[in-house]
Amino acid sequence: MTVVTRFAPSPTGHLHIGGARTALFCWLLSRHFGGRFYLRIEDTDLERSRQEYTDSILASMRWLGLDWDGEPVYQQQRARVYAGYVERLLASGNAYWCSCTPEEVEAMREEARAKGAKPRYDGRCRGRGLGPGTGRVVRFKLPPGGKVVYEDMVKGSTAVDIAELDDMVVLRSDGMPVYNMAVVADDHEMGITHVLRGDDHIPNTYRQILLYQAMNLPLPRFAHVPMILGPDRQKLSKRHGARAVIEYEQDGFLPQALINCLVRLGWSHGDQEIFSLEELVRYFDGANLNPAPAAFDPEKLQWLNAHYVRETPVNELARLVAPFVQEAASPERLRELVPLYRERAVHLVELAKNMRPLLCTAQELVYDPKAVATALSDEGKAQLAALRPLLEAAADFSAPALEKCIHAHIESKGLIFRKVAPPLRVALTGVPGGPSLPDILQVLGRTESLARLDRIIA
Repeated sequence: MTVVTRFAPSPTGHLHIGGARTALFCWLLSRHFGGRFYLRIEDTDLERSRQEYTDSILASMRWLGLDWDGEPVYQQQRARVYAGYVERLLASGNAYWCSCTPEEVEAMREEARAKGAKPRYDGRCRGRGLGPGTGRVVRFKLPPGGKVVYEDMVKGSTAVDIAELDDMVVLRSDGMPVYNMAVVADDHEMGITHVLRGDDHIPNTYRQILLYQAMNLPLPRFAHVPMILGPDRQKLSKRHGARAVIEYEQDGFLPQALINCLVRLGWSHGDQEIFSLEELVRYFDGANLNPAPAAFDPEKLQWLNAHYVRETPVNELARLVAPFVQEAASPERLRELVPLYRERAVHLVELAKNMRPLLCTAQELVYDPKAVATALSDEGKAQLAALRPLLEAAADFSAPALEKCIHAHIESKGLIFRKVAPPLRVALTGVPGGPSLPDILQVLGRTESLARLDRIIA
């Protein structure tokens, strides 16, 4: 059997990390078995669906590296397909037309609540033999009693009494199918064999199974993963750092870090924490999905991202950081600076910010007031004035030669390193920390380094 999965977001907002994890799990399962992975845009909510969100979802999927087979499927374009399935239900007696208004249905539910019963539609149009008409909907006719039972890949054996359900609407009065009807039709048409999604969909799964059975369609396998929690084990929200995928991209995170973080939210492979994408495809076979909710930890994501910033090849990292650099900088210049700052950066925004002092001119350099007060006293300026002629006369302005030059000066004057290094560092970069001084001098070059010393000495 060829494994076929799908990811089916609604374009009513940007792709968030819960949806991204679902997409990742579906993608990995299909790729592990050499199957197919489809993308379906469930845009039947005409009032809330937006093209900008569709574009954002597609862009986020591409950024994460989750490619799909074929073209995306758009539900808005498939009304005729759904109508055919609804007609199939009507013809078999498994559905009927209903003329009850939303107000009447709500009154039924209120009456049931008042009696302590399950609030649901009471089926009053079942035997009326109605046909299509203005304001009418089509409802699915529930089987008489019994249970809906299926084996969940995550939850195990799962069941509900049919008495807990009601005759759901399958076709709205505007001619559009409801979610469950469209999903069953699409999953069957697309040959979906495995449906992986959040466990908030379990109530939908019961209803979808009834639709499959009513139309004698083969059932896919279902896997429902628990919702993602925050570090405090409460429902994940923005206060926990949960944002849209596009926001993580804009904040300078790397896709492999987010992928690695998300895949561990409900799945494991021994004690391994860091995976390449190739390893994930090799290991992810649908087993080891945890039925317990997992907690998203923003600090772990930052740790992973810092790891990937360090591990990304210099040329690639220079290309990735370029859009975050405000100053004009050539690719060659960025390739020089990236190795100096990558060890201290959590993400690309921080990397670009840290490199800024070496990308501006001497006159544009902004100084940290506290660093100036601490390091650039009269004594500090005197140390710079004594060091300047040596730097100007240095025959070799490479980092190794400059390191020897500075240490020779310190030894000849009977100084200690911390008397010279802090004022020199602040004069060159405006801040108290950063890469080694010889590396900074080499990257700045002789002319720019002397100009920065002159600005302080003057």
